[in-house]
Amino acid sequence: MVTTTAYELVTSIEQLREIIVEPPSDSIVIRKQIAMLDEHCRTIINASPFVLLSTANADGQCDVTPRGDGPGFVHILDERTLVVPDRPGNRRIDSMRNIIDNPHAGLLFLVPGMDETLRVNGRALLTNDRDLLGQMAVKGKTPQLGIIVEVEEVFFHCARAFRRAKLWEADTWPDRETLPTLGQIIADQTKPEGFTSEDLDRSLAESNVRLY
Repeated sequence: MVTTTAYELVTSIEQLREIIVEPPSDSIVIRKQIAMLDEHCRTIINASPFVLLSTANADGQCDVTPRGDGPGFVHILDERTLVVPDRPGNRRIDSMRNIIDNPHAGLLFLVPGMDETLRVNGRALLTNDRDLLGQMAVKGKTPQLGIIVEVEEVFFHCARAFRRAKLWEADTWPDRETLPTLGQIIADQTKPEGFTSEDLDRSLAESNVRLY
């Protein structure tokens, strides 16, 4: 294991600001942060089929999980409140446990083909309100839980990260056949008795069909 203390580290805000100069207080990068979901935020959320949900536990240990469904699956209640439905998953409830311990969350909304992203931070709560969750039912299936986010700060990220990554440019994507399958990865990492990587891939494929 690498000893991180062998490297020169940045350990204070003052030291950090010597490297990255603070933008002027009246600059666009500061002023673009708002505390509500305006019409542009709503448009992007309603067009987004995919969001990254960031949480942390009481000790500050962080977690990021992908959430996806049809465009607009994140439900907007009003200009300061939204709800992320919890669709069937692996039942680890990492994000849920974190929210109970530390009721805050960060969301990063993506829209396919769009290089800009929307970031939403706020207070997070869990709900099992049937009337509310019933509004987010898909194919007759109502989510068991929802994550309410009370919006505190919102802003758009520019396109540079996505442009550098060339994320939406298919000709830059790796050949999927050159990468291990999830079944291969799990088999190597957990070495389950009586199961091959092919068995695991078959089970995962069957599980992935049951989206709701």
